[in-house]
Amino acid sequence: MKGAADGKFIVSDQVTPRDRYQLLTSLVVPRPIAWISSRSASGVPNLAPFSYFAAIASTPFLIGISIANRRGIVKDSLRNIRETAVFCVNVVTERQMNAMNESSGEHPPEVDEFGVAGLQMAEGELVGAPYVSDCPAVLECRLQQEVQLDEAGNVFIIAEVVGVRISSELELEPGTHLVDPATLRPVARLGGDYYTLLGELREMSRPIAL
Repeated sequence: MKGAADGKFIVSDQVTPRDRYQLLTSLVVPRPIAWISSRSASGVPNLAPFSYFAAIASTPFLIGISIANRRGIVKDSLRNIRETAVFCVNVVTERQMNAMNESSGEHPPEVDEFGVAGLQMAEGELVGAPYVSDCPAVLECRLQQEVQLDEAGNVFIIAEVVGVRISSELELEPGTHLVDPATLRPVARLGGDYYTLLGELREMSRPIAL
């Protein structure tokens, strides 16, 4: 860590892994949450949130999720995705915020987090994976590629979104497939125990090229 005129300059390889995690998760914000629902090969449902989550491409329709191990053990979500090659991403909204947090606890593989969080489960239309039945937006996904981030210990999952479930409570901008964020009311992850809600919306048109 070096001094700076107006604060400090941190050399990333001179601080601990925990320090780097805290810097990353408190500065790369807000992060969307992939609330992944899956099922093991033996039939046990699983539900867990991940905030290393991003849109990658629209054609093909791809998303990416980075999943870390837990003290050297593969997380249930990743194991299930490897076993079945399918899963759903439930978009976390304000009314599901507490349930999402309940599902984030460390539970053994035989525990069904839908039950832990008091949620009803429904079945995907195109994939053999469950989803949160009252979630207003759900992405049904098929595993496309797995990238090993060896030194980090994470696995980057690239999946194709084969179907999108949109509740009637969500409004689309007329003549488009743009979901009105004011009706979606998404929740995003910040650092530590903090989350953020939608807050004030500001609309800005992109500049016209000269």
